[in-house]
Amino acid sequence: MNQLAEVRKTRYLVLHDYGMGGLWWWVWAESAEEIVRVCAEVEVVTDSEVIDRAQTWTLEEVHLDAPDPNPLSSFRAQRDAQRGQPGFGVLAGRDRVYLRWQEGGDEEIFLMELGPDGRRLRQVEIDLDGGSVKTSVEDWPLNPPCDLYDPQYASLEISCDDFEEAWHRALHESQG
Repeated sequence: MNQLAEVRKTRYLVLHDYGMGGLWWWVWAESAEEIVRVCAEVEVVTDSEVIDRAQTWTLEEVHLDAPDPNPLSSFRAQRDAQRGQPGFGVLAGRDRVYLRWQEGGDEEIFLMELGPDGRRLRQVEIDLDGGSVKTSVEDWPLNPPCDLYDPQYASLEISCDDFEEAWHRALHESQG
C-alpha cells in the first residue's frame, strides 16, 4: 500500500446492527460512503456521543481494503454478490423509502416507511382479516436498519401515497 493511499484514509466507527446486539469496528477508509458501498449490512456511526463512548472501548481496527480474511470479509462478499443484481443500490441515498413486506406465504403484511439510514420510522401491519395497526419509532424496542443497497428491497417498493392511505386507515396500537 502506498503512502498516498494511506494518507487519504480516515478512521470511522462502523456497526453491524443485528437487532439484539451489534458488531463494532474502527474501519479505515477513504470515505463513509465507500464503506457502505463495499460492505453489506453495516452503517457508519455519525452520532458524536456514541463515537466519544466508543473511544473508550477496545475495538478491532480494520482497513477496508485489507486482504481476506478479516472481520469485514463476509460483509464484502455479500455486497459483491449483490452488486450485479437488478435493483442494487436504487433505494440508497433517498430521504424516505416505502416498502411492502409480506411475512411467509399468506401471513401478515407490513408497510414500512424507512429513513435514509434504513431504519423504520412508521409501520402499518395488516392482518389476514384486513384489520390494520400503525406503530412508530416509539413503539419498537429494537429497530435494526434495512440495507438500502440490498437489491431484494427494490421489488418491495410502494408509493408514498399507498403508505399514507394505509397509515390514515389504520388504528394506533393502543387503540386496537
